[in-house]
Amino acid sequence: MNGLPNKNGEKYMDTDSQIKIVEAQIRECFGRVVWSHKTQEKCADIISNRHNWVKIIQIILSALTTTGVLVAVFGENQTIGIITASISAILFGINTYVKGHDLGEIAQKHSDAASDLWDIREKYLSLLTDIKSRIISIEEIIEKRDELQEKLGGIYKGSPRTISEAYKEATKALKVNEELTFSDEEIDLFLPIELRKGNTTHNK
Repeated sequence: MNGLPNKNGEKYMDTDSQIKIVEAQIRECFGRVVWSHKTQEKCADIISNRHNWVKIIQIILSALTTTGVLVAVFGENQTIGIITASISAILFGINTYVKGHDLGEIAQKHSDAASDLWDIREKYLSLLTDIKSRIISIEEIIEKRDELQEKLGGIYKGSPRTISEAYKEATKALKVNEELTFSDEEIDLFLPIELRKGNTTHNK
């Protein structure tokens, strides 16, 4: 390990080495937050879709039950009555499940968690940028790191548990679809002409 001797002749770690070690930790934290954010985001989408499907099924079963009752009463059809009773029982089971598991509320909690994690993700990215630019001291780096870890701990504590399907979707989004990866040309499309990397006039 490179270092300089102190007044007692002992070696201590130089500032650049300290920054590299702390930066490595922050990079790892950033990576975990990226995965957590995307997983919570996918979880919100999956549960929201399930919620929508449950609502559609409830509407369809309610309509079939009402129609079946009318046919059974006025048509005196025993078979229809049995089918209607079965559909009614299924609908009752679904309604009971929905009362105990508010999918809409759960999806919203995942969405809120994703928003909070997005903010932390961007702050980690800004911190890594400041470190690379060497415009921040080791003391400031450690202070900001500790603040982010404290905020992140609070977010994780209040976040709903994710599902394995969401993790698989997050993996596909980040590794296959590269949802967080942009080429210079793609980034330029989001920026004013003056700020585009491909603007040769501005870069001269």
